[in-house]
Amino acid sequence: MQLQALQELVHKTRDARRKQTLPKFPANERDTLIKKYHPDSRENAYRPIKFGPNAGELTVRELAALLEGDSPVPADLDLTPNYSVDVLVVGGGGAGSAAALHAHAHGAKVLLATKLRLGDSNTVMAQGGIQIAITDEDSPVQHFLDTLKGGHMKNDHRLLKTMVEEGPSIAKWLLDLGVLFDRDPDGNLHVKKGGGSSKPRLLTCSDYTGLEIMRVLKDEVLNKKIQLLEFSAAVELLSDGEGTCTGAVLQDLDNKRFVVVVAKAVILATGGIGRLHIQGFPTSNHYGATGDALPMAYRIGAKLLQIDTFQYHPTGAVYPEQLIGALVTEGIRSEGGHLVNAKGERFVNELDTRDVVSSSIIRECEEGRGVRTVTGRIGVWLDTPLLDLEHGPGTLEKHFPAMVRQFKRYGLDITKDPVLIYPTLHYQNGGVQIDVNGESGVRHLFVAGEASGGLHGRNRLMGNSLLDLMVFGKRAGTTAAERAKAMKHGKLTLEHLARFRAEARKHSGALAVRSPMLFPDYVRKE
Repeated sequence: MQLQALQELVHKTRDARRKQTLPKFPANERDTLIKKYHPDSRENAYRPIKFGPNAGELTVRELAALLEGDSPVPADLDLTPNYSVDVLVVGGGGAGSAAALHAHAHGAKVLLATKLRLGDSNTVMAQGGIQIAITDEDSPVQHFLDTLKGGHMKNDHRLLKTMVEEGPSIAKWLLDLGVLFDRDPDGNLHVKKGGGSSKPRLLTCSDYTGLEIMRVLKDEVLNKKIQLLEFSAAVELLSDGEGTCTGAVLQDLDNKRFVVVVAKAVILATGGIGRLHIQGFPTSNHYGATGDALPMAYRIGAKLLQIDTFQYHPTGAVYPEQLIGALVTEGIRSEGGHLVNAKGERFVNELDTRDVVSSSIIRECEEGRGVRTVTGRIGVWLDTPLLDLEHGPGTLEKHFPAMVRQFKRYGLDITKDPVLIYPTLHYQNGGVQIDVNGESGVRHLFVAGEASGGLHGRNRLMGNSLLDLMVFGKRAGTTAAERAKAMKHGKLTLEHLARFRAEARKHSGALAVRSPMLFPDYVRKE
């Protein structure tokens, strides 16, 4: 059946579907569904890590190769510093910018180094909103419980308690900086309900919340005249030889020259891992999301946490081809959009947790109820026109202007026709293990944002990533700056790298690739 005919089925079944109420899966059915269909459950996608702090633990093959990979830095590199600072922040997205701003506010001399340009990050692609408990009907306790349930009870309670309790102060900080959150007609902040949440607590800026937050953070970094190095990728950390991080080696992407930075504290905020295209999945992540923090932190001795679990956002675009993997915001489902299979049927409560919804979509496709494109891709429908019927004409244009324009570029009007979607690799649930101040197990090495692990458990609730960035970016920046006041710079060595290489040579296949990889390799193999 042609796509157009299948679209018509969505229109024909709309009235009947509007009368339905689908319950969420009970706990035992949820677990069975996830174990059978979620990509995290595919055993052949994983292997044990051969050596290092996480030796013997399972992770996806793509990441294992990078953790065991070799640094591009030669053993005899001249470590005479090119820059000497109190705090080096690596990464120019939301977490890195927040860390740099708070470190600067506490008197530190800060250098912010970013692989691409300031703001080029997954933060700008976050559409759905930021979860913060601010209403009288809600509370940080309820936010805590929702997140704990969504993370399958595997969240680090200390990190989670810190995040939800500091949410309201983060909202005030962002408002004071100038973030233009949506408001109700009475002027109060507008809140929406997200998947897996028991109360409405999403603060939004239409469907470009992350972009709006990053706009303000970027302006603030530039206004404060924080020293900035763009197109300068971190490729190795430096240590004093006794377990303390003392700086990093950057690589100038223009001339490939190594740049040595001595710092009293280093904050890694390099973001996620989507461009590894784990298990061949498309991704919603930006071009530079190659998990750079993980191999660097691993080589210096930092423990990683929950690196066997990744989030596949339920609604990534399948058609047109130019948008494959691009995020179709969860806000559509929050406003009432239905997921519909090739038979015109709903099959899951659209506001269940992301792992449940993604697993349900994969099940429909694997059991023959998916919609196939002429190029062989498969997905299910997201009934976007339903929003204008439910909430009045113009709702999509008003609440999701960026997405409407994005699809119109390719001749698709999502106010009139549904969108074809399939899960897309979206988020790295685990990462470097940290404490409540963002410090890893390596002294003076901090990690903030998606590169860290433990907060979200085995599944992240929508809207918690932006709050994570702000809370732990702030804490890492503040702690690093305060600590730097009572410190001197340590010596610079690559002794940890020498030990890593010596251990790697004992294991077949180690050091086979260079890491961090920095950019995906999309060159066609002839």
